[in-house]
Amino acid sequence: MENETHGADIYTAAEKSGTDKDKIIDFSSNINPLGMPDSVRKAAINSISDSHKYPDINSRELIKCISRAEGVPHKWIFPSNGAAEAIYRIVQYLKPERGLVTAPAFSEYENALKASGAQVTYYNLREEQNFEIKDDILDYINKEMKIVFICNPNNPTGRLTDKKTMENIIRRCKQTGTFVVIDECFLDFTENKQELSAVSLLREYDNLIVLKAFTKIYAMPGIRLGYCMSADEKLTEGLKSSGPPWNVSSIAQCAGVAALDEKEYVEKTVRYVREQRNYLKEELSRLNVKVYDSNANYILFRLYDNIDLKEEILKKNILIRSCSNYKNLDGSYYRIAVRTDKENKLIIKAMKDIMGSN
Repeated sequence: MENETHGADIYTAAEKSGTDKDKIIDFSSNINPLGMPDSVRKAAINSISDSHKYPDINSRELIKCISRAEGVPHKWIFPSNGAAEAIYRIVQYLKPERGLVTAPAFSEYENALKASGAQVTYYNLREEQNFEIKDDILDYINKEMKIVFICNPNNPTGRLTDKKTMENIIRRCKQTGTFVVIDECFLDFTENKQELSAVSLLREYDNLIVLKAFTKIYAMPGIRLGYCMSADEKLTEGLKSSGPPWNVSSIAQCAGVAALDEKEYVEKTVRYVREQRNYLKEELSRLNVKVYDSNANYILFRLYDNIDLKEEILKKNILIRSCSNYKNLDGSYYRIAVRTDKENKLIIKAMKDIMGSN
């Protein structure tokens, strides 16, 4: 199989295994196992009747709802076609000559920087330090470093960066004239997210950009909706001209408005993911793998058997994420999503069958 940049390629997997894509259980994409809320689905369907009109180019209603949910002014918000679009627009607007990313991390930070011609510097997350960011990252931040990307919790490790360390990074970046992008796309799956989020620091640091998405927590990746926030109103205004207009469809805008009312759904998700993540961690630990602690809705583990687990488990119509193309990892690392109780039991059984464990 091709070495995909991302997970969730059920189309190639179906072609590879010779089966229908709807029969593949996708553990490679980290989507809410509870599925899309009914209210979001209905809002998306109902919006079809208005699809003969152009969407609101300024996403007014959506921004109003995000502003209320996040407690930030309207002018600090830029909605986007998924979080990935916001990443590319930020880099396109700022045009940094150098950028810092952690390794491993979501590949689009690096890709966006390289696409703009920026030089990329890597802060290596060390396995012996549980893949956590340490204070020595401050040594990498200087006046030549124009942008820093931090994923919290990290993808693919699921590790959180504590608020104190995060603020130290933001403060250093402020001193050096560096923008820092905190990607919180998976933070909704964690407990105490309000205490962990960098949103509360926006008023103090205008060099801070917080990135979020509806994709994962509301199980709507096909609709494509994200947003970023910054107290630098020149930046959020400038992002509009750094790409094409009408970047957020009417369907996405309506779905997002409905999603932001789903507070009980998010709370239920956090409880369910915690329960199922604990089950998977316990069962994986019984196999010949090293399991890394995670605060997100996915788990990183390392397989010591000489098996191409991704290829073998695909024969059972299960797709997982090989981490072979993550910088600082290799083909012995895999990431699986936390899915439903039934599906989680299926993948454990499949791995036991493949690895010959009882």
